[in-house]
Amino acid sequence: MKQFYYTFLAVFSLTLSAHSQTIDTLVNVGGFNMHFNIMKGEGTPILFEAGGGDDSSVWTPILERIHQVTGTTLITYDRSGFGQSELNTKLKNDSDFDIENGIIELETALAKLGYNNEIILVSHSYGGLYNLLYANKHPKKVKSIVLIDATLSDFWNEDFLAMRDMFVDINTIPKGTGDYYLNFNYNEVMRSLRNTQFPNNIPVTNIFPDKSAPVYPEEYSNRWKKVHVDLGTQNNNVTNIIAESSSHAVFNDNPALVINAIVKAYSETLDKNQQNIVLQKALDNAIELSIETKVHNRSEHDLNTLGYSFLQAQELDKALDVFKTTVLLFPESANAHDSYGEALLIADKKTEAIEMYEKSIALNPDNEHGKEVLLKLKEEE
Repeated sequence: MKQFYYTFLAVFSLTLSAHSQTIDTLVNVGGFNMHFNIMKGEGTPILFEAGGGDDSSVWTPILERIHQVTGTTLITYDRSGFGQSELNTKLKNDSDFDIENGIIELETALAKLGYNNEIILVSHSYGGLYNLLYANKHPKKVKSIVLIDATLSDFWNEDFLAMRDMFVDINTIPKGTGDYYLNFNYNEVMRSLRNTQFPNNIPVTNIFPDKSAPVYPEEYSNRWKKVHVDLGTQNNNVTNIIAESSSHAVFNDNPALVINAIVKAYSETLDKNQQNIVLQKALDNAIELSIETKVHNRSEHDLNTLGYSFLQAQELDKALDVFKTTVLLFPESANAHDSYGEALLIADKKTEAIEMYEKSIALNPDNEHGKEVLLKLKEEE
């Protein structure tokens, strides 16, 4: 049974070496240094944007896995005044340290590093606005975008900005820090970007939790979810993925979901021959991720979705292997048994399909679809 909010096509990767070459470097950007960490590879590079107040270290736990699967270059960095990056001392006014200047600094550094051509963008929270601006400035260079509970341009209306002002006291934040300038310019940034949309030629994967901010007033949480849902329903280039039971930092709560979404975005930059060569590697990765996070009972979704991708690609044997693995890893999942039953039915293995549907219904007596299929199968016996 499909219980997803998106269609996950086959996930792929490139051939890779056992150990990645990592470069930790400072880049001089007009008289001050910005910190970059680069995992070298081949293919379209992927640039990661951290959320507001965070630095590049938030991405560390998932980078190696993404690199193992894709083999491409991964780029993380600290924005001016965060992490190991210095502040631009040439800027004189607080308002000069806005997001437009941040984009200019990023462009300058990427050009110096030689990564100012085709690129894939990944972002979390406030970093989504950097992706938005960069994509609008370079719509032909950005090949794909993966948003992870990103701040969307239409969220902060005047009422919510006023609510935010009640909780954020700029005077309590040390002046001369990246965090100070981010908060000083926050409201004007939101006003300037309001109604700005992602270019419709760029595919966008929009991952967000079912309830991102439970500690905030309910109206905040409801609006946050609504603008995310609307982004996917109102734009043909946007695919929504709801990360169930995750918090704002989805990459911590459900790393498998985030990793596979990034791998999928990358895979779509490859030609068919490359994709077919590395299918098995992607399958192995999904299974390993499922085993690693089994305690959270979330990577079942990733495996199940991968199984359906093989069905769509008419790779029936691979689909059966994935669904069988999912059932073994998650024996108490009604959905896993239902999906395996569906694949077995497509493979004309009715006896085994009946067994899977019976198990699914036993685990979930409310599985009406499974009951209908099972009744039809038994009538045909």
